[in-house]
Amino acid sequence: MSHPQTPHLQSRLPQVGTTIFTVMSTLAAEKNAVNLGQGFPDFNCDPRLVDAVTASMQQGQNQYPPMPGVPVLREAVSLKIEALYGRHYAPATEITITAGATQAIITIILAVVHPGDEVIVLEPCYDSYVPNIALAGGTTVRVPLTPGTFRPDFDQISAAITPKTRAILINSPHNPSGMVWTDQEMLRLQELLAPTNVLLISDEVYEHMVFDGQPHQSAARYPGLAARAFIVSSFGKTYHVTGWKVGYVAAPAAMSAEFRKVHQFNVFTVNTPVQYALAAYMADAQPYLGLPAFYQRKRDLFRQGLAQTRFKLLPGEGTYFQCVDISDVSDLGEFEFCQWLTSEIGVAAIPLSAFYGNSFDQSVVRFCFAKKDETLLAALERLQTL
Repeated sequence: MSHPQTPHLQSRLPQVGTTIFTVMSTLAAEKNAVNLGQGFPDFNCDPRLVDAVTASMQQGQNQYPPMPGVPVLREAVSLKIEALYGRHYAPATEITITAGATQAIITIILAVVHPGDEVIVLEPCYDSYVPNIALAGGTTVRVPLTPGTFRPDFDQISAAITPKTRAILINSPHNPSGMVWTDQEMLRLQELLAPTNVLLISDEVYEHMVFDGQPHQSAARYPGLAARAFIVSSFGKTYHVTGWKVGYVAAPAAMSAEFRKVHQFNVFTVNTPVQYALAAYMADAQPYLGLPAFYQRKRDLFRQGLAQTRFKLLPGEGTYFQCVDISDVSDLGEFEFCQWLTSEIGVAAIPLSAFYGNSFDQSVVRFCFAKKDETLLAALERLQTL
């Protein structure tokens, strides 16, 4: 008897293999290296937050919540955005709770991008953006951020806008580079988009990690941007609970309505007890208001240690990532260098080329400093042997 054959599949994402994060994390585990590759904390969240989830579960908050999220959490998000950025989003119609920021982004793209539409992404960029556009049948238009500084190049962005441009995706504070958009740059973007119908997808998951007294310039602050923007943020990043996978999208009511149509049928809704816990926890603004100082201290500790090496430090204006130029340390390409660093020195990093469609190699790698001090010191001790 012949064996039944599994039907042949034509891949929807033929270019996608194992991600660089999986590759480097696997190698780090195998070599017992300090993993500064993947972007997640190795310390615990505030125990009050865990207690709040337990309390929600014990109080019976365990059935489906409303599709857009529990009202108290949407209200808390609305108040936060208004307090920080001066724009009011109606909790009932303009804020939706999502299963993390990554789900938020694919849902936005599926809601607004039609086959043949163009979406501008600024490279280097987070690795979900381009596959999301492909799944929606859109065409990715890649515009590089300025090599070296990673600042937006408005001449190139302007040249990339065509009648087919449906949306532009921006990310500030920026992963992987740590660059933070300025007020002037946001105003320039507002001016550039004003005569168009282009939507803005603003990935602001690191909004509370901006250093040296700089403010985060949310798209919500700019009326001309806010009117066309989906703004995405992440409780996981803000409260050190990346595994909870809860975020939100704020957008004008007509845009939120389209977003919710897709959200309703791809996740329906987000787990209930965590939503109630987050709402209760958000009553105190201190945890997110204190986050810049918390991470700046880690950034400074890490940068001081790296200054004792031959790495050239790039600016670290925001996020919990620090990029370094490796050209004085090694002649290897970024990917080979990261493999060597993990295997031989015992510290895992991520090559910046992994965030470009054409694997552009500029001899820069990314470390994550969202780690306990002892983890950072252990990594620095190894790196200082270079």
